[in-house]
Amino acid sequence: MNTAPSSPGRQALQRFRSNRWAVAGLIFLLLATVLSVFVPWMLAIDPNQGTDSPFTAPDGRHWMGTDIHGRDLFSRVMIGTRISLMVGAVGAGVSLIIGVGWGLVAGWRGGRMDAWMMRSVDVLYALPTVVWVMLTLTLFETRCVGWLSDRWPSSIPAFRLAAMMVSLGSVSWLTMARVVRAQVLSLRERPFILAAQSIGVPPVRLMLHHLLPNLVGVILVYLTLTVPAVVLYESFLSFLGLGIRPPQASLGTLIADGASQLNPVRVRWWLLVFPAGLMALLLAALNAMGEGLRSAFEPRDED
Repeated sequence: MNTAPSSPGRQALQRFRSNRWAVAGLIFLLLATVLSVFVPWMLAIDPNQGTDSPFTAPDGRHWMGTDIHGRDLFSRVMIGTRISLMVGAVGAGVSLIIGVGWGLVAGWRGGRMDAWMMRSVDVLYALPTVVWVMLTLTLFETRCVGWLSDRWPSSIPAFRLAAMMVSLGSVSWLTMARVVRAQVLSLRERPFILAAQSIGVPPVRLMLHHLLPNLVGVILVYLTLTVPAVVLYESFLSFLGLGIRPPQASLGTLIADGASQLNPVRVRWWLLVFPAGLMALLLAALNAMGEGLRSAFEPRDED
């Protein structure tokens, strides 16, 4: 009995499932996401509420101890994980929209348009990413915060968070654009694209319905690898005091708070070990899943 050959997508899924590290990374990310959403709600603990028990070591009541204000570190780490993952996901989504659109147009148009668009990418590559994000956030602070404070002061933290996510996404699309453009240059000479052109398929429809579906694999791979980069940028900016503002917490701000308590007299290790350890595990899981997807969709790279 003859069996139909598996589709490329099914084969990629099988290769991904055979990669134990990638599957473990996916399971850990799902678990961390679920815990960060539901655990603070289930514990019914206000992560921003201080108590009269500062610097309490981990015990049965406070699983990760308390910070300088007596706030429960476990609930704050869960909230910080939620915010860090949200920043990574939204920032990667912004980079997906810009990078895929830029690469599609540049690769399809070719010629002077392609040269101009890719030179723009080269110029942006030369700019320091962190400096660009800092300038964007500073512009938001000077232009928008004053206007919001007069009308919707309670919305300022949410707008700051949105500005950070958009800023990080706006500088993380460059690699995506280059990869998509290279794939389009290869695909546009394929027989099915030439056939679609010969029957008069409009360029926009051709890009969206013929080119884009054939780019899903490589887009998914680089999207997954963009998320940890955005999370790391956010943590670095928050560590410098330029990212998430109190009383909000991200893993970056929690790591900064823990590092500030390191001194020769007394080391309150739990303030640094737990958020930094979780950050390391999240980055490792994201990278493992991204590498697993790359190996699944590009098996020739392993030869």
